[in-house]
Amino acid sequence: MYKKILLPTDGSEYAHKAAKHAIWAANLCNADIFVLNVVESSKLPEIIAVDVEHKLINMLIEEGNTALDNISRLLEKSPEINVSFIIKEGSPANVILQTVEDNDIDLVVMGNSGKHGFNRLLMGSVAEKVVQNAKCAVTIIS
Repeated sequence: MYKKILLPTDGSEYAHKAAKHAIWAANLCNADIFVLNVVESSKLPEIIAVDVEHKLINMLIEEGNTALDNISRLLEKSPEINVSFIIKEGSPANVILQTVEDNDIDLVVMGNSGKHGFNRLLMGSVAEKVVQNAKCAVTIIS
């Protein structure tokens, strides 16, 4: 039985579907949900001016907050679920894997492909790295 579910979100359609599944699983197992958004500033070009970089990072943070707000609205229908919202900066796969370790996560529920990337034939690169390296169960939603 799962007690701690990690839901990484980037606001994509797949992440929204994953949220619905995570909420269903949390209700079924009486589990807590950790909703995670990762700001990936390392993808910003190194040649941009500092003030432009700060504006872009702030835009990414705002986008992350919007993604978390959307999940929060879904969770309003399940007030019995204990929820923690987390925003971190870094490589999405690495941050997800570290969050699994730091919080003793039992299950990761995530979308197959993200908002900012090319669809791969079978699985997005972040999802693939998490599946290969997570020390817990991982459910990929497509």
